Amino acid sequence: MSDRILAGGLLAAGLVIAAWILAPALHSIGQSDHYVEVKGLAEREVPANLAIWPLVYSATGNDLPQVQATIEQDAERILTFLVAQGFEPDDISRSPPRITDKLSQQYGGGGAVRGSRYTAEATVLLRTEQIQPLRRAQQQAGELVRSGVVLMHQWGAQTQFLYTDLNAIKPDMIAEATRNGREAAARFAEDSGATVGRLLRARQGLFSITDRDPYSPEIKRIRVVSTLEYQLVDD
Repeated sequence: MSDRILAGGLLAAGLVIAAWILAPALHSIGQSDHYVEVKGLAEREVPANLAIWPLVYSATGNDLPQVQATIEQDAERILTFLVAQGFEPDDISRSPPRITDKLSQQYGGGGAVRGSRYTAEATVLLRTEQIQPLRRAQQQAGELVRSGVVLMHQWGAQTQFLYTDLNAIKPDMIAEATRNGREAAARFAEDSGATVGRLLRARQGLFSITDRDPYSPEIKRIRVVSTLEYQLVDD
């Protein structure tokens, strides 16, 4: 009988000790389950720092050497125009002309060709960090047309304005998104009669770069949304 009483006493003592050891852990688990998930937003508007302007031009005719000569003359006119606008020659590149022969594309028809037989297209590409001079040059591109250059508007050949220095502002924007998220968590906690505790986890969203509006593509809007979970501590 005494052995049973002793064993029972030891079992009870063990349960008490185990409860005493586990109590803080269980309390901690209960606290960490009491949390709030919020979104932290950061936005900025920055000027583009790189522009790519493709000037696509063409020439037509029935004599291929003459068409080639016109393309070369037009390329020189475009290069002269861009340099006169203050751009460096190293920022300007040319593509070889693409020649289309209507006669070689026909099947049947007795060899008759409507209009000019040959069409040549080429591109002068300006890649520059001088954004405002480029915008002014685009407004004066009519000078090229008046000199005889046939500029073309093609899908996929629009001017691109880019922002390439995202890494320089990423840390500040992430910090701003985190601050905004904590402020949102604090407002929620205040309404709930609690206070904000430690940050449990965070998920950074992707940075997006878009035009501010369709009429000013040289101004970029940068945006990031972070998802944050904060522990709530009951007052």
